[in-house]
Amino acid sequence: MNFFKKLLSQRRWDSAEASVSDRQKVREPLTTNLQLNLNKIREIIGNSGDLAIKQFRIGDGSIHMAVVYADGLADKKLLDSFVLDPLMTEIKHSAEISTKLLTHPDPMSLLKETVLTIEDLVDVTDFETLLLAVLSGDSVILMENSDRAMVAGTRGWEHRNVEEPSAQSLIRGPREGFTESLRINTAMIRRKIKDPRLWLESREIGRVTRTGVAVMYLKGIADDSVVEEIRQRLDRIDIDGILESGYIEEYIQDETWSPFPTLANSERPDAIAAGLLEGRVAILVDGTPFVLIAPALFVQYFQSAEDYYQRWDISTMIRLIRYLCFFIALSAPSLYVAITTFHQEMLPTNLLISLVAQREGVPFPAFLEALMMEVTFEILREAGVRMPRAVGSAISIVGTLVIGQAAVEAGIVSAAMVIVVSITAMASFVLPAYNMSISIRMLRFPLMALGASFGLFGIIIGLIAIVLHLCSLRSFGVPYMSSIAPFHLSEQKDTLFRLPRWVMTSRPYSVNRKRSMAEQQDSQTMKNLH
Repeated sequence: MNFFKKLLSQRRWDSAEASVSDRQKVREPLTTNLQLNLNKIREIIGNSGDLAIKQFRIGDGSIHMAVVYADGLADKKLLDSFVLDPLMTEIKHSAEISTKLLTHPDPMSLLKETVLTIEDLVDVTDFETLLLAVLSGDSVILMENSDRAMVAGTRGWEHRNVEEPSAQSLIRGPREGFTESLRINTAMIRRKIKDPRLWLESREIGRVTRTGVAVMYLKGIADDSVVEEIRQRLDRIDIDGILESGYIEEYIQDETWSPFPTLANSERPDAIAAGLLEGRVAILVDGTPFVLIAPALFVQYFQSAEDYYQRWDISTMIRLIRYLCFFIALSAPSLYVAITTFHQEMLPTNLLISLVAQREGVPFPAFLEALMMEVTFEILREAGVRMPRAVGSAISIVGTLVIGQAAVEAGIVSAAMVIVVSITAMASFVLPAYNMSISIRMLRFPLMALGASFGLFGIIIGLIAIVLHLCSLRSFGVPYMSSIAPFHLSEQKDTLFRLPRWVMTSRPYSVNRKRSMAEQQDSQTMKNLH
């Protein structure tokens, strides 16, 4: 054991030493020798095949320049039209600019002011910033006898078009969803909220990937303490790479050892815009269409964007169905096991006789029967998700029908158990939030064990433990069960029910207490004036 510990520590030390050496190379400043700078760039990036370096001379041929960019990340049309063409063509035909370049004390500034028409031009003086710009899709302009370079914004890699989200489809509502491009995603939110108070803070997370992360919130509406807490948690992340927003979620969530999610996510711009208007904070990560929203409350996972596009009575009915399906998906198998094992007297006589007749040839107790069917269905569900889309749904449907029918005919399970498991599975699909559905699937098995061990008393104990756990959770300081526990009467207009829109005149008290109190005072003042 000591040998392996020593070996691992030695590997970490060697890696750290190499990393420090590479970092020192990258952080060196640019020199006035253009060829030396280009050689250093090639050395650091390893002579990669996608590194493009265009060298040319301007003026009368006495000024040596180069443009460095990454093939596939930079927009070549933008590069040719606004960088290469002005440098190689306009200067050649302008004797006045050529003369000024030879005599000007800072020719790079002269190019920036008179020749280059592209908007995004930033000066860099070290290799680290230069390479980060190149690997992000920008182009870098270098010149002989100049110890600084200019970064031109030419990002233009291929990306997926804006399409309808597949995981959060609606009958009525916008058909657009986020893509894997951070800038497109922020622009889609800007389209929804055209307010100067919508602030955006950018940062890079990941020592190796340097992934772009954006924090968006409405200044004056979002709680300042929540925004500051999100900033601190993001700045504490120390990891090599961020490839999806799930990485960020695990690092900044309040509760690690809870099956319930304390951060919501969505790939719908309208849902994120609605959260921002309520005073929440959005966290966007480059490379993923799933945007995080905080703080997240328990009741939020039973709300869908479509609830606010339909009439209030229809939305209320659908929302009540979701809460009913939550309890069915969580406790239906455990209730069946408990009643058929310990509390047969609760069933009508005819139903009890029918269930006993079905279980006459079943060799397993009800708990094992339910456990086998639930595990089998989870396997079929995962197989349907992982298989190609064309055959995934067919396999899950056919597999469920064939296996269920064969298991009943073989006498392994009863027909009533197949019905209970099927209803439970359908109820879990009703919830609009996939991560909450997974939490229910996880908690279903311990409840089944409690029902098989102690009957309804065990299920009640399990439900009480779940409720106590939910009441103990926080999401960035906000109680997870807010509007129910602690109870806020003013928020019941959009919790279990969705009242008409003209009734919902204030933002959620639980998300931003200070702001909501001010709005209530303003509302009371307006009533007094009238």
